[in-house]
Amino acid sequence: MTWELKTFEQLTNLELYAILQERTAVFVVEQHCPYQEVDGKDPASYHLLYREEGRILAYARLLPPGVSYPEASIGRVIVKQSARGRGLAKELLRRSIAFIQQELGEKAIKIQAQEYLKDFYGSFGFAPVSGVYLEDDIPHVDMVLYQE
Repeated sequence: MTWELKTFEQLTNLELYAILQERTAVFVVEQHCPYQEVDGKDPASYHLLYREEGRILAYARLLPPGVSYPEASIGRVIVKQSARGRGLAKELLRRSIAFIQQELGEKAIKIQAQEYLKDFYGSFGFAPVSGVYLEDDIPHVDMVLYQE
């Protein structure tokens, strides 16, 4: 059971393959969203992953300011379906926020949240900054966390 944070260059070929496989399984297959999963932002991002017995069970892509938004961002947040309900999403978010605030020194984090997860992200201090809109036929809302 290990949490790891890596730059794109630190990922092995097998790790990158496993990450892309899990992201595609959740966002393209499970959520029925045919879209360009490999979007060119991975090389500029940090990759936070949790593994058990070599398998990735949780993952988030941490984007420095200027990659997706003027603010830092957290994206591609996934917990493998078989590992849901164990608190991994909360720990994943806690670690993601801590890295961006403490290691990158950023005070604002912007996310594009699926609307049904608004309260989950709100529990970490994220507040809506947009109305609800459709992205790939899924209701989303932009949210921002500001550190005092």
